[in-house]
Amino acid sequence: MADNVWIIGAAMTKFGRHPDKDVLDLGSDVALEALADGGATIHDMNVMAVGCQFEPFTLGQKIQKQIGQTGIPVYNVTNACATGASAVRTVIMSIKAGEADMGLAIGVEQMGKPGFIPQMGRPRRDKFEPDGRFGEVMPIEGVLGTDFMAGVFAEAGMAYAAEHDGVGFDQFVKIAEKNHLHSSLNPLAQYRKVFSTEEIKASPMQAYPNTLLMCCPTGDGASALVIVSEKKLKTLDPDVRKRAVKISASVMTSDPWVEGGQVQPDVNTLTRNAADQAYEQSGVDPQDLDLVELHDCFATAELVHYDNLRLCEPGGAGAFIDSGGPMRDGKIPVNVSGGLISKGHPIGATGAANIYEVATHLRGEAGDRQIEGAKVGLTHVIGLGSACAVHILEKQAV
Repeated sequence: MADNVWIIGAAMTKFGRHPDKDVLDLGSDVALEALADGGATIHDMNVMAVGCQFEPFTLGQKIQKQIGQTGIPVYNVTNACATGASAVRTVIMSIKAGEADMGLAIGVEQMGKPGFIPQMGRPRRDKFEPDGRFGEVMPIEGVLGTDFMAGVFAEAGMAYAAEHDGVGFDQFVKIAEKNHLHSSLNPLAQYRKVFSTEEIKASPMQAYPNTLLMCCPTGDGASALVIVSEKKLKTLDPDVRKRAVKISASVMTSDPWVEGGQVQPDVNTLTRNAADQAYEQSGVDPQDLDLVELHDCFATAELVHYDNLRLCEPGGAGAFIDSGGPMRDGKIPVNVSGGLISKGHPIGATGAANIYEVATHLRGEAGDRQIEGAKVGLTHVIGLGSACAVHILEKQAV
């Protein structure tokens, strides 16, 4: 089994609305950009994986018809918000298994106008289904809880606030304010406007404490990565090796059974499990992280994940944001891209885009938003009810 895998090419489109392109255009364009960035072509790839939540059927093969049909295995991946990271992990596993030495991973989505996302976490049915084949036997909305995404993560945040001192509306607002500020430096972010505390508090309430400006937008976008084995990397051009970023850990978990998870989704346990495994796999201590891109679909989500990812002391998420710890000039910068809240959240692209962001900083190529001297970073994404993926990246000499 191959020990180490490396990123040699990375690309990302601007997130937002792309009415002049379809999902095939977005995926093909970003694939070619990533290949060029890594000094490679489709003919060098031994495997390809494409993540897309809403158009997963043979999209990878369709992209091949645009960029080159070489006969390699193509995996079409869907895993809710963890879709893009799942595509990346598919390529990593193929390389580690010795089946390939170079691979292309793509995450892409075209979501169009908002309106259908709130119920994506659980299938909707109008009639009672006694076999419970979808993991529940009746709609829960207003009866047992909620499957409105802003509500699910609002409840997670409020549960944390009820259990720990120093967490309230103001702490959640600070997270949104931080991420909007960070996005102002990111030319690929969907939104780059800075909002004040007062503006965030005054925006329409979605599910207390999440106001509109504390929620991620829908959008279009794509990201792609070229991944290689260490053995292959050593044969490549010195300029390619110089920019390579090591993937020190790649972990995926799903929901274990927990008592409360039968009523409301548990967003915490699978994240804690994935983080702990990633730290053990990589040998990295969370306090050694130079930056983190985590799944802030809502401001409440980011706060609980400070604790889940061990970025703060247990119960200390409120103190962490109050101290400025996750600011770009803080102890562990979090979501310097603007995060999902402001960078955007094209579902299939997000997991790959988080890895692109951290890799770009470790290469020293992040421009105005660069975290100086960054050598190690973590990415996290959670697909509600399905998967959590955590990757740890390091800048190391080959």
